[in-house]
Amino acid sequence: MTRLPSNMGRRLFLSGSAAAVGVGAVGAAVGTVPNSGAAPAEPTTGASDAVVVTPSSQQYPDLVTGMNQRWVGKPEAVCLVSTTRQIVVAVQRAVRAGKRISIRSGGHCLEDFVYNPAVQVVLDLSTMNRIGFDQDRDAFAVEPGATLLEVYEKLYSLWGVTLPGGICYSVGLGGHVAGGGWGLLCRKFGLIVDYLYAVEVVVVDAAGTARAVVATRDPEDPHRDLWWAFTGGGGGNFGVVTRYWFRTPGATGGSPGELLPKPPASVLLSAISWPWAQIDRTNFAALLKNYSTWHVANSGPDNPRRALASFLMLNHRSNGQIGLVTQVDATVPGADRILAEWLTTMNKGVGVQPAALTTRMGEFSAMPEFAAPRRLPWLQAARFLGTTNATVNDPTLRGDYKSAYMRAVFPDHQIAALYKHFTSTAIDNPAAALVASSFGGRVNSVPAGATAFPHRDAAFKLLWQVWWGDRADDARTVAWTRESYGEVYADTGGVPVPNAVTDGCYVNYADTDLSDPAFNRSSTPWHTLYYKENYPRLQRVKKRWDPRDVFRHGQSVQLP
Repeated sequence: MTRLPSNMGRRLFLSGSAAAVGVGAVGAAVGTVPNSGAAPAEPTTGASDAVVVTPSSQQYPDLVTGMNQRWVGKPEAVCLVSTTRQIVVAVQRAVRAGKRISIRSGGHCLEDFVYNPAVQVVLDLSTMNRIGFDQDRDAFAVEPGATLLEVYEKLYSLWGVTLPGGICYSVGLGGHVAGGGWGLLCRKFGLIVDYLYAVEVVVVDAAGTARAVVATRDPEDPHRDLWWAFTGGGGGNFGVVTRYWFRTPGATGGSPGELLPKPPASVLLSAISWPWAQIDRTNFAALLKNYSTWHVANSGPDNPRRALASFLMLNHRSNGQIGLVTQVDATVPGADRILAEWLTTMNKGVGVQPAALTTRMGEFSAMPEFAAPRRLPWLQAARFLGTTNATVNDPTLRGDYKSAYMRAVFPDHQIAALYKHFTSTAIDNPAAALVASSFGGRVNSVPAGATAFPHRDAAFKLLWQVWWGDRADDARTVAWTRESYGEVYADTGGVPVPNAVTDGCYVNYADTDLSDPAFNRSSTPWHTLYYKENYPRLQRVKKRWDPRDVFRHGQSVQLP
């Protein structure tokens, strides 16, 4: 695609779908808004104030909860912001009035960090969803409210490029990037933060003044530490992201289509299952050993099998099936052979013939048409995997989540604990699952300290993912999740302490139990599980850019 003149590129970026803004107020009026320095120009239409929704507004109930219905906020105001200036004004007013702030982009925070009883003002960035190419920075600019599917569709349709993010279509980029980001293309391309060139952030200084700053990965940038913090340091810690810019490291000049990775033109998609009725301890163990052994053996950055990524869905027995969903870059040499060998490996020693995947599991729908692998254009596969399961849109579901990174093959005692709890009658919930997902490959080509995301030698990742609809089931379901997780990691105090086998937890799968000595009985604090050796550096960034601790939540980076 030919490069547009500079003014045309700017107009392209500003032609997104953010809503028009109205007038509202929170607290006292603000005088002069500090200059945001190098921040790109913004739309000049609309008022300088955000739209403010209060408890008396009809739409208030729709704006005080996210994906997890366990957490419903009661803020005095929800500020729907559409520009950086509006965010500066809203933050300044809240700070002057002494109001507690939280930030929403896509609404997928799994804990109560956004919708918490202590929060008085929610900054809702969901209408800040413009996506485009910024000619001046020679990078793709994306606002934090843009969802993953919006990003994939626009980047690929207009420029033939993508970012290696997650599969769930409605996740907002704001928090996804801040926590490190990952997805089905991570083994091939790395993490989404590995392409982050710059970030614009509204911060508050020691005097209580809000302003916008731009931080880049350029070595000479005096704000580079702030850029580094947003490469895996978690959301809600340092300020309000208003824009991200992405460009492949080392890529310069040329057309926009050369500045980010191109996804596969087509992929092979496979979905199979094993019936729980025929699974016993032995073949359950075989499945876990097969999955983990393959990933440990093929986690190197240059391994040719990094073209493959897969999810093993260890559903509770009440689901009826254990599932395996796999995607392979169909354009690499021997793609069909890579997939065939993988499926053969997964069934080795299981003694149960796999069949079609015919039940809903995790974020995946029933996929019987993929019992035999099918070839699809990449964007069609991304849409299908990300949108077809009604679970991600169910407004009644409550959830509980836990995570772990694995560096080695599942030990026998972990497998025994998983079998015990996933066949237990303590719950009867088809939506309870342990999801094992591919990691490694190009993710592991980046040193652990080069970005704030530290888990750079993990082979695969685990997610305890449990959904239910009735508040009356809260105690029983949460207890089952805690007990199963705690027993799997009983030898390290109930949590996956970084060692030769496990490597801590994923900050985007937030879990406040990690901070509770009743559940984390190890000597390893929650922040080491998330950030490992990078935490002290994150604290120094916090001290410089948020010295008043304006941006905080239940597991925010603490001032040193």
